[in-house]
Amino acid sequence: MKRHAGMMLSSIRIDKTSDRRISVQLYMALRELLLSGGLAPGDRLPATRTLAQEVGVSRTTVIDAVDRLVSEGLLEARVGAGTFVSDALKVPDASANGNSGPEGRFARPRLSRSAIHAAPEFAPRSRLPHKSLAFATALPALDAFPMAQWARLSARHWRGERDHVTGYGEPFGYPRLRAAIARQLNASRGITCDPDQVFIVNGAQQGFSLISAMLVNPGETVWFENPGAIGARNAFVANGAKLAPIGVDEDGLCVEEGLERAPHFRLAFVTPSHQQPLGHVMSLERRLALLQAANDADAMIVEDDYDGEFYYGDQPPPTLKSIDTQGRVIYVGTFSKSLFPSLRLGFVLAPRGLVSACERIWEAWLSGAPTVTQAIVADFMDEGLFATHIRTMRQLYKTRHDALIDAAASLRGRIDLQSTGSGFHAVGFLSDDLTEAGIVSKLRAENVVISSLGRYALSPLPQQGVVLGFGSVTPEEIRKGIAVVRKIVSPQGKLD
Repeated sequence: MKRHAGMMLSSIRIDKTSDRRISVQLYMALRELLLSGGLAPGDRLPATRTLAQEVGVSRTTVIDAVDRLVSEGLLEARVGAGTFVSDALKVPDASANGNSGPEGRFARPRLSRSAIHAAPEFAPRSRLPHKSLAFATALPALDAFPMAQWARLSARHWRGERDHVTGYGEPFGYPRLRAAIARQLNASRGITCDPDQVFIVNGAQQGFSLISAMLVNPGETVWFENPGAIGARNAFVANGAKLAPIGVDEDGLCVEEGLERAPHFRLAFVTPSHQQPLGHVMSLERRLALLQAANDADAMIVEDDYDGEFYYGDQPPPTLKSIDTQGRVIYVGTFSKSLFPSLRLGFVLAPRGLVSACERIWEAWLSGAPTVTQAIVADFMDEGLFATHIRTMRQLYKTRHDALIDAAASLRGRIDLQSTGSGFHAVGFLSDDLTEAGIVSKLRAENVVISSLGRYALSPLPQQGVVLGFGSVTPEEIRKGIAVVRKIVSPQGKLD
């Protein structure tokens, strides 16, 4: 009886214009078919001559590819019978373990206890469009960044020594950048510190993760502002911390509520200079109370000063770190707002008592942020360009803030927008007949981005609201965006 010719493999395509050799292409295509289950154990391949004709290659090429697969044990050559898919590729019946369907043949790795704990606790962080739209939050004025000056500094370093440009960085950070940050904090934020207290990280988010891993055991309590910063929240949750949502009023974090809810806390996370997202500045009385509570509980405080440079008055809001006399405050800063987000560059200012521990951990875990990026930022600061840029941005954000407040006056009674003294976002509280979800979804359809206040909350808030970013859009774009918002929230277009 004539033998059947074997499986038809005409789906294999060879690109003869590719730089990859044809024999390698054929080998990879056959291998993928075998490993993906496209050919079942026991299936017979067509004769090498037949396969060569179907695929459009020479028989020698086919023999070479098949021989490689036989040597790997994926195919079996049986004398006088042909070449067959190896029985070694048989997999257990997935349906027997309740794993039927296309995903059933893949392993389901067991997650760590920390990951299992964290997954349901993560903030609902649906990614916002991080481009210059009204009213995307967390975006600085990218249109006003001095790109020509940045390009000049970049070219200087990219033409430098290769070890400097392409090698591993210092784990603690580029020394000149650490020194420049220490000077900047002393001059502009009233923080007395030395360069060896400054540790460079790949963005503030990495800083929060490292701090949490260093100081908080799984299950220990962290006071967290409610509402509060989403990125920091997820960093602490990922490391197994138990977050205690502590309310925020016009004076900042409610310390008395924290003491009632969780007196034995391990860490407190605050944004005292410009509360994220409500915008309040923590009062001196509340700051002193928080420092005392931390001292009594032998706890630490993480101060996130994410946009403290951008104040509109004569004096900047004070930092908590500047009045810390007990070494309880870990100060975290970022260049994502002051320069631009894709730098992925931030820093942790450690209190004296934590420096040696940070040095051990940074040296063991981290290879450092890219040296060339740090060197460019250091030059930007040392040449006075950073200070000039910050001054320019303060005025620009003040102009855009005023344009938003002026335009949003037409929303009064529907959305009451709160003025802010720094940064580049503002909060608006909704009338009782409006819902956050309704506004956000309808505006998204109009290509206007507004964040709900609820997405920042660990527990329900007393009032619904929305967060409007104004840093990355011009006054004209702000006015156009508010016109769209007005149409959506008008009484005639009442949202359920």
